[in-house]
Amino acid sequence: MAAQKINEALEHLAKAEKCLKTSFLKWKPDYDSAASEYSKAAVAFKNAKQYDQAREAFLKEAESYENNKALFHAAKAYEQAGMMLKEMQKLPEAVQLIEKASMMYLENGTPDTAAMALERAGKLIELVNLEKAVQLYQQSASVFENEERLRQAVELLGKASRLLVRARRLDEAVASIQKEKNMYKEIENYPTCYKKTIAQVLVHLHRNDFVAAEKCVRESYSIPGFSGSEDCIALEQLLEGYDQQDLDQVSEVCNSPLFKYMDNDYAKLALSLAVPGGGNKKKSSAPPSVTETRQAQGGAQAAEEDDEYSGGLC
Repeated sequence: MAAQKINEALEHLAKAEKCLKTSFLKWKPDYDSAASEYSKAAVAFKNAKQYDQAREAFLKEAESYENNKALFHAAKAYEQAGMMLKEMQKLPEAVQLIEKASMMYLENGTPDTAAMALERAGKLIELVNLEKAVQLYQQSASVFENEERLRQAVELLGKASRLLVRARRLDEAVASIQKEKNMYKEIENYPTCYKKTIAQVLVHLHRNDFVAAEKCVRESYSIPGFSGSEDCIALEQLLEGYDQQDLDQVSEVCNSPLFKYMDNDYAKLALSLAVPGGGNKKKSSAPPSVTETRQAQGGAQAAEEDDEYSGGLC
């Protein structure tokens, strides 16, 4: 089966080369027909699991479309070449081709497709290179924002924020979460703003910046419905416990369902939050020692004897 597909691919490559040849009667190469043949060759190589040859065929398809000024189809071919590199576990090179495709989509006037390509590239590289994934998600969000598609933009910003937290780039995470929060306010999704405030406070406290955390909560009172909400009360209790170095209070808030069921990266921040100075636990009433018990029993016995003779002798 594989050999048959490879032979089929080679036939299409030969036809493509023929389309590109010029002669006395044929002055210009037939780029469109060549691109079509390269595409068929690439698919045949792909089905035969000959990914490197498939990549080369997709690249030749892209080049033919570029020569024919068909940028959208060229970008699609570059993306497909990138997918072949993914199959070969060459993720950085795959991302480079997908980025090139996204630039062509923008040039072609299809920004939505460009943004989606950047998002796909981010997903590819996320497990290998967090910083590159953050950059790709931010670029994708920026494209969607320029197109006034804020819901898509804010979702991608959220991915970038979580990766920044995971990479412990907390200063950048604070700025990214604030941008998310502003977008959610703009689309009037206020409950999600409350959750972003919790995320901000946790990041600020991990940065050891209690003042910024307190200011963040104070500024959030202007968000409709925040004051008196479950999120607001929990944050007030958290800040009070943190300020008073009350380990029990901080632990109780951070282990509450409101914090534990946040996005995983923020839930980890909550569970690992340290109180300044190590914190103090509330003193529990210790059971009386054996000596104290005996002294108390002796005192009670003496009191009973006094009572027995308090009325005098009969």
